[in-house]
Amino acid sequence: MSDEVRNGVLAVLAGGAAGVVLFVPFVALSYRRRGRLSTARMLLWAAALVYFWAIWTYTLLPLPDPTTFRCAGVNLDLWAFVGDVRGAARRPGPFITDPAILQLLLNVVLFAPLGFFLRVLGGRGVIVAFLVGLGVSVFVETTQLTGDWGIYDCAYRVFDVDDMLTNTVGAVCGSLLALAVPARHRGGERSADADAPRPVTRRRRVLGMLCDALGLTLVIGAAGVAVQLFQTFVVGDGTPPLDGTMASVAGVAVGTGTWLIVVLATGRSVGDLAVRLRFTRGVLPAPLARPARWITGVSGYPLLDALPDPWSALTLPFVLATVVMVLVFADGRGLPGIYGARVLDDRAADTTPPFDRDRLPPAAE
Repeated sequence: MSDEVRNGVLAVLAGGAAGVVLFVPFVALSYRRRGRLSTARMLLWAAALVYFWAIWTYTLLPLPDPTTFRCAGVNLDLWAFVGDVRGAARRPGPFITDPAILQLLLNVVLFAPLGFFLRVLGGRGVIVAFLVGLGVSVFVETTQLTGDWGIYDCAYRVFDVDDMLTNTVGAVCGSLLALAVPARHRGGERSADADAPRPVTRRRRVLGMLCDALGLTLVIGAAGVAVQLFQTFVVGDGTPPLDGTMASVAGVAVGTGTWLIVVLATGRSVGDLAVRLRFTRGVLPAPLARPARWITGVSGYPLLDALPDPWSALTLPFVLATVVMVLVFADGRGLPGIYGARVLDDRAADTTPPFDRDRLPPAAE
C-alpha cells in the first residue's frame, strides 16, 4: 500500500471515529440551531472531519525511522517558487505535470477544502479563510521544523515559507469557490424557524433511539476501559486482568445509571433531548412514568444482557418487541406505547411538562 493511500485510509478511519463520538452532540446542536437534522449538512460535516485528519496525515506522515532519517532543509525565500515555475517552463515536456508545478498545485488543492468548509458550514468569508489557512499552515510547518515538537532531533521535512503562501492561497480559493453554493445552504447562523414545531415521525424517533444506543454504548465502553486501566496500573502491576467482569459490570452500571439520572431529572432520555421529543405519561401514575420511560428505553438492553441465565435470554425478545412497537405506531413511540404514552415535539404549543397528563389537547393531536 502506497503512503498516499495509507494516509487517506488513516484520515477516513480517524474522521469516522471522531464522527461516532461527536454524533449525538451534532444531532442535538442541529435540532437547536436548524430545527432538524439535514442529511446534506451531516455529510458535509463528516467530510470536514475526514479532511481535518487528512491535513495531518498528508503533511506529517509517514514518520521516519529516528535512527536513519536525515535532517531536512529550510526555505526562507518567500518567492523561491517563482524560479521553480520558470525552470518548469523551460524544461521539455508538459508544463502541468512538472514536479515543481504539481507541488504548487497540490499545496493549493490541499487547503482549498478548508476555505470551502469555513464558508459553507461556518458562514465565514475570505478574510477568515485567509487567517485560518495561514494559521493552520504556520502550525503545520512549525511542527515539521521542530521535528514534531521535539520527538525528532531536527526537521524531517522541509520547512518552506512558500508552502505557507500556497496553502493560504488554497484556502482563499476554496472560500471563493463556495460562493457557487446557494446562499440558503451556506452559513452557520441559527435558522429563523429553529423553534417551530416539526412533525413527529418514525424516522425522527428512530434517530433519537440511535442517539441513545450510540451514546450509551460509548459511555459503557469508556467506563469499562477506565476501570480496566485502574485495575491494570493502579491496583495491579501493569498486567491486564484476565477476567474483565468487573470492568464490564462497572461500565453497564455507569452507563445505565447516567441514563437513569437524565430521565429522572428531565423525563426524557438523552436521545429524546437530542431530537427534541417528549412523552406523555399514558395510563401510569406520575411517580412511575419516568422510571418506566427509563426501563423501556435503551437502558433495558444492557441491563437484561448483564443478568445471569436464564434472564439474559430476555434481551432478544426485548429488542424484537421494541422493533415491533416502533413499526406499529406511525410516530415510532416504541415500548412506551404499551402504557399509552404519546410522543410530542417539545417545541409544540402545548407546554405541559412530560408525563403530566394522559391525553393530548386536540390541537396537538
